[in-house]
Amino acid sequence: MISVNDFIPSKYTHSIEKGNFQWSAPSNIALVKYWGKKDNQIPANPSVSFTLNNCKTITKLAFAKKENDDTFSFDLLFEGQPKEDFKPKIQKFLERIEIYLPFLKEYHFTIDTENTFPHSSGIASSASGMAALAMNLMSLEKALHPEMTEEYFYQKASLLARLGSGSACRSVKGQVVVWGNHANISGSSDLFGVEFPNAIHANFKNFQDTILLVDKGEKQVSSTVGHDLMHNHPFAERRFAQAHENLDQLSSIFESGNLDEFIKIVESEALTLHAMMMTSMPYFILMKPNTLEIINTIWKFRNETKIPVCFTLDAGANVHVLYPENVAKTVLQFIKNELVGYCQNGQYICDEIGNGAVLI
Repeated sequence: MISVNDFIPSKYTHSIEKGNFQWSAPSNIALVKYWGKKDNQIPANPSVSFTLNNCKTITKLAFAKKENDDTFSFDLLFEGQPKEDFKPKIQKFLERIEIYLPFLKEYHFTIDTENTFPHSSGIASSASGMAALAMNLMSLEKALHPEMTEEYFYQKASLLARLGSGSACRSVKGQVVVWGNHANISGSSDLFGVEFPNAIHANFKNFQDTILLVDKGEKQVSSTVGHDLMHNHPFAERRFAQAHENLDQLSSIFESGNLDEFIKIVESEALTLHAMMMTSMPYFILMKPNTLEIINTIWKFRNETKIPVCFTLDAGANVHVLYPENVAKTVLQFIKNELVGYCQNGQYICDEIGNGAVLI
């Protein structure tokens, strides 16, 4: 069993004065949802996600040795401009991961980051942003310790990303990623995300995700607060057990290609996530009226056409419309004709399954 101690380095074999790396890391959309966590960003239940392809963060990390090594030192640029309000989150992240990367205080870092999707569009940028930063920091550690294996590199990158934003650990490697210990998925871990280990049916190759931007405003309840409300939640234990059951079912669905069963699990998970929010204390609702209009319109279209299109939701109002590539033309026409009117300023983003982080 791998433990966190396996990721604490003893010594480095090389030194490096300065340099830079650049990585892109994508967002991801959970199919079995993670909601509720223990200490140190450990999930209360396992989750599985599709890695996206087009919605990603591109981060360049420049580093230079400095005189003293008593504090963290970094500048943060977002789309080329200084971004002071992001800095506390990065500071906290560096504090959390210092035990795993003991060289952090030896360098001054310039972190220059940008998203391919509109900022504050309601798409989770913390997952892609923290994953991209973690990949860069691991590239620096690999320069200090070139003997590092590829498996260790990716596992540790995912572990570091998790300490920045839980779901970020699912944005590192693979098309379908499992995070959280699950009895029937080999190699699964609470510490990092792993690629789904079994073959995936052709029905899920190049699966499409069109993201309907219903509400681009700040959420009235942050995900961090929402996770914390699961601690005394009356339905928490049953929900955590349900996630294990749904992941079991989804595992066999990925292999069989049964789209009808896929739809049932994925839509149920999305509604369960929001049911947890509505039944916590204090309770809250992140869906908007147009979210419900979209869901009902998708149900009507699916009933009438028998086309396997479904929805999922993150912790917000936006709707991810999921469908196989072979029906993309028909579904996109349906989206344009019937769903775009419910989006803020008619905005939506076409995405599909991708492969994870990429060194640029």
